[in-house]
Amino acid sequence: MTDTAPTTTWSERIEPYIAVIAPLAMILAILVFMGIAEPARYFRATNLNLILLDAALYMPMAMAMTFVITQRGIDLSIGSIAALSGILMAFLIKQYGFSVYVAVPIAILLGAVMGLINGLIITRFNVPDLIGTLAMDLVYRGFALVLAKGLVLARFPDFLTDIGRGQIPGFIPIPVIIGIATMIAGFLLLRRTHFGRYTIAIGSNPEAAELTGISVNRHKVYAYVLCGACAALGGVMLTGKLNAIQATSAPYFNLHVIAAVVVGGTSLFGGRASMIGSFAGVLLLSMMINALVTLRIEFFWQSVASGVVIVSSVALYAWIQKKDRDGTGGWLAALKTPDGQTLLRFSAALLGLLIALLALGGLFAGNPNPSG
Repeated sequence: MTDTAPTTTWSERIEPYIAVIAPLAMILAILVFMGIAEPARYFRATNLNLILLDAALYMPMAMAMTFVITQRGIDLSIGSIAALSGILMAFLIKQYGFSVYVAVPIAILLGAVMGLINGLIITRFNVPDLIGTLAMDLVYRGFALVLAKGLVLARFPDFLTDIGRGQIPGFIPIPVIIGIATMIAGFLLLRRTHFGRYTIAIGSNPEAAELTGISVNRHKVYAYVLCGACAALGGVMLTGKLNAIQATSAPYFNLHVIAAVVVGGTSLFGGRASMIGSFAGVLLLSMMINALVTLRIEFFWQSVASGVVIVSSVALYAWIQKKDRDGTGGWLAALKTPDGQTLLRFSAALLGLLIALLALGGLFAGNPNPSG
């Protein structure tokens, strides 16, 4: 009598890694395209350093946002938390004479407090995450505007600028070390701790998680506290990078970070998370924006291209999760279904739109003909 082990297809074996494969494939496509279009400018050491510095700024926030989104939440206030934390830190240093070694931890602690407020508003008052964090985004930004009064606070001690743009001689930049360290910590927290397992359980089925004894509201608050602290760290890094901070700083942090996490495969429907995917998503968006700048394409087209990538990624992962729920076979076979064919046509249309926009952007960029 012989036992026949169930055979798995190639598509079934790689499906658990699709969240990482998809952004890595897009990164490879950017590298190939820029290797043909602008190899000298894009691959020079100074430009690669700029890409890493830009990506490092978002890594801590992407790590924390992964936990928030995995448990079916969202945080739209991280840009305002970053700005307000930076403003408060700047005042402590410049107006009250605090040491930078004291002001930085206080700023991160204040960010955690703002995250705690977000979490309590959502869990205690049953305010939807989207509305609650959007409202608090306005509140925190308003406080930043009131405190700063239109001032730009600049010229900080070397320790702070080192956090934002310093470099260990012969090694990678300090902010990149900070960013990668937070991503590694997030990976271990997600895969090796109860907090990470509870986060996935809550996102998969909050009611079932509650019945198993998990304090759902408490763990939601923990995730928002982490997100607030990491947003404040992002504000500290931004202040050091620019050697300045103002109340209107970090206006699009929330959209950029959420986009990176979603592109990296973390599901907006909850229960599916990939910290490596979030890292790849941050790197992908930074590389794409830098590529568009290198090609001299205007900022407005950069926003359109980012939106196309985000919509395509969300459509892909939503389809994958629907297929998982429906119990369809391998994803290659599922592409032959009507839903799969619709997804392919939709993706092809978006890709064609992106190529057309890049062509239009390249045509009109660099030809300023001011009238008058």
